[in-house]
Amino acid sequence: MPRIKIDLPDSFHFTAFIPIRITDINYGGHVGNDTILSLIHEARMQFLGSHGYKELEFEGAGMIMADAGIEFKNELFYGDMVEVSVTAAGFSKVSFDIYYKIEKEADGKKLVVAIAKTGMVCYDYANKKIVPVPEKAKLKLITDNG
Repeated sequence: MPRIKIDLPDSFHFTAFIPIRITDINYGGHVGNDTILSLIHEARMQFLGSHGYKELEFEGAGMIMADAGIEFKNELFYGDMVEVSVTAAGFSKVSFDIYYKIEKEADGKKLVVAIAKTGMVCYDYANKKIVPVPEKAKLKLITDNG
């Protein structure tokens, strides 16, 4: 079975710093894969918030996560501080991708813990239908991503 391979964009212009809590640790003594998805969600909320958006308030549209891919690279432990770099790319008429690079510092160097991508589809929750990506939001995210 082929493994997921995520090609990250060349640059990221937003970073979230998130501490690893004791409740993030699983029975193996490290962060579980479900927590990585939660870290991505938190970083996405901070990223959108830095642009004045929420997942349900995106220039008149909402968003639904259509898919998620994660490449796990290294472990995280209680007390680690993760740096999650975030950017948006791959815009289509109704969707776009958000990319994440999760790193921690170890022995004075940055160590990649995981890389991920979520596919976001714009959605009208009131009418229960997919809608176009709002142009104003797209331009705002593209401008910030050089």
